[in-house]
Amino acid sequence: MSGLLDLINSPMGKQIISGVAGQTNQSESKTADVLSMAMPILMGAMNRNASTPEGAQGLMNALSSKHDGSILDNLGGLFSGGVDKAVMDDGAGILGHILGNKQPQVETALSSKSGLDAGSISQILKVAAPILLGFLGKQSRQQNVSSPDALSGLLGGLMGGGGSANQQQSLIESLLDSDGDGSYLDDLAGMVLNSGGQKKGGLGGLLGGLFGK
Repeated sequence: MSGLLDLINSPMGKQIISGVAGQTNQSESKTADVLSMAMPILMGAMNRNASTPEGAQGLMNALSSKHDGSILDNLGGLFSGGVDKAVMDDGAGILGHILGNKQPQVETALSSKSGLDAGSISQILKVAAPILLGFLGKQSRQQNVSSPDALSGLLGGLMGGGGSANQQQSLIESLLDSDGDGSYLDDLAGMVLNSGGQKKGGLGGLLGGLFGK
């Protein structure tokens, strides 16, 4: 599986979309829209965090232990009867770590873009975060990732592949950080809210184009 959006569009991705939709009592189409926008944002935030030696080592430790990809091996069990509270709490912790105090802006922006209420967005992200880390964990095992440099290459490849991955990350950050303060998540809400409600416009179209959708 060569990229993040390949996961979303795969049979496994369809199962994830269906399960998350059931968890939040939302339609599969809207859930798919949210995940297609949210997953690259979360991956971009992880990539930014992993740009420091400490961040990269912390992510490697998580991928080699708790988030080793096993969550993907029993998605039926994960979603059967509702996602376990421990998984949701884990997702909340992941979001707090990678998004920090920008999490409300991200949730508000995704809510505005998708038409779902912020509470549903929050629930979707809490389920998506452990799944995303599980996906990274499985990919890191398959590709024998054992160093921070290799991890950076893995993240870049999943975000877009090839030598253009760093340029894509840089472009995303520069576009989303329109006020130049170094935090691209600051400007996420503004970009989405100014997209005029066009499904293919604004952030969704931007990220879709950058990640090959």
